[in-house]
Amino acid sequence: MSDTQLIVLFGATGDLARRKLLPGLLHLVSSGLVPDLRIIGASLDELDDERFRELAVAAVGDFGRRHPDEVVADFARRLRYVSTAHGPAELARVVGEVREEIGPCGMLHYLSVPPKAAVDVVATLRDADLVEGSRIIMEKPFGMDAASSRALNARLHAVFDEQQIFRIDHFLGKEAALNILAFRFANGLFEPIWNRTFIDHVQIDVPEELSLQGRSGFYEGTGAFRDMVVTHLFQVLAFMAMEPPTALEAAAISIEKNKVFRSMLPINPADVVRGQYIGYTDEPGVSADSQTETFVALKVLIDNWRWAGVPFYLRTGKRMAEGARIISIAFREPPKSMFPADSGVGRHGPDHLTFDLADSARMSLSFYGKRPGPGLKLDKLSMQFAMHEVSDSRHVLEAYERLIYDAMRGDRTLFTTAEGIERLWDLSQPLLDDPPPVRPYAPGTWGPNAIHQLIAPHGWRLPFERAWRAPNAHGQ
Repeated sequence: MSDTQLIVLFGATGDLARRKLLPGLLHLVSSGLVPDLRIIGASLDELDDERFRELAVAAVGDFGRRHPDEVVADFARRLRYVSTAHGPAELARVVGEVREEIGPCGMLHYLSVPPKAAVDVVATLRDADLVEGSRIIMEKPFGMDAASSRALNARLHAVFDEQQIFRIDHFLGKEAALNILAFRFANGLFEPIWNRTFIDHVQIDVPEELSLQGRSGFYEGTGAFRDMVVTHLFQVLAFMAMEPPTALEAAAISIEKNKVFRSMLPINPADVVRGQYIGYTDEPGVSADSQTETFVALKVLIDNWRWAGVPFYLRTGKRMAEGARIISIAFREPPKSMFPADSGVGRHGPDHLTFDLADSARMSLSFYGKRPGPGLKLDKLSMQFAMHEVSDSRHVLEAYERLIYDAMRGDRTLFTTAEGIERLWDLSQPLLDDPPPVRPYAPGTWGPNAIHQLIAPHGWRLPFERAWRAPNAHGQ
């Protein structure tokens, strides 16, 4: 990785740039990971450098970590701006000025733009002669179905090589997602039981309390399945289900993830529940008879030696009872119980290993243990770990920060490939061709009632019966 980096941020005045990207880039500079970074903001808005700097300073103040004024001022001086309305020649001119000032550098283009605009940005980069030696980060969704995904990849590959393209999934940039790899492959305790013999089923559950927050125009043509399942939840599933890679490097991990996708069975519409929260059709830009789902739950089967017969249940939706990002692994219960009927065994279901992918980055292993005192009464106990209990937790990178840093280094470990994305759309095509009807659900609930029939005879882990252990007064 070059010591000097230049990032061209398309969509620089948008919501994602303000909330995540600009604050994240400031942290990469202030942490010393990318000390010599220059940023060219690009969007259709007519701004000059100073106005963009003011916007960026406001964004990092509102949404970023706290930094001394002099650090923010230094960051602002690293910023330039160009309006894409002026065409590729103007973009090439501004990039050329910055390159002449800083000398040899690594170049990264971040496309924080709507999917329909991505191809136009790629054409602009081609016409501005900014492709050779550069890398490009693409935001989801990567197509809308199998045909459009292949068409998008073909147009990308006409300009960029696959090794230059980084398809971002911020779920995989989270510390807890990386802990899945550490947990599985660095410990002799768990990998031997990570299979159909010991695991009964797996849940990947990502409910959201939030509404569309002004994104109804985008969401109406996308829906929960395209927005969340193909681009996020399937990627997390692959981390959970993949075989041990030959090395912890990008190529080896991509091979094993793509093996999981090739082993997945096509999505059966009968194994899918689609929902729409009551009031969605009142959102601006939404049709009164919209059949767009704001909720989806589905069963996924992986037809290979390790996972045959183990269902993976996925759920996500808007306006639900709470926001969470949970992976829950239910272990098989003992084949026979020697404990008396009133001991409490079985009352709380199977043992679970739980990963919390939220920013708190927690893990929990639940099990039965004897209650102190006379007799043989058992309670459900748990061992828990949280990132805030680690002394160097202050060094944790947020998801976008980690992924941008990895892309600058050319590390593709946490990014998906064209092959993987196209396979997932192929698997999804039966559902897209014949979707089940949307069922209404009240805001603040866990989705339509049909989700209980989908997962029966099991039950959803969320909502939890027991709370996570709270940090003590010292934050530990």
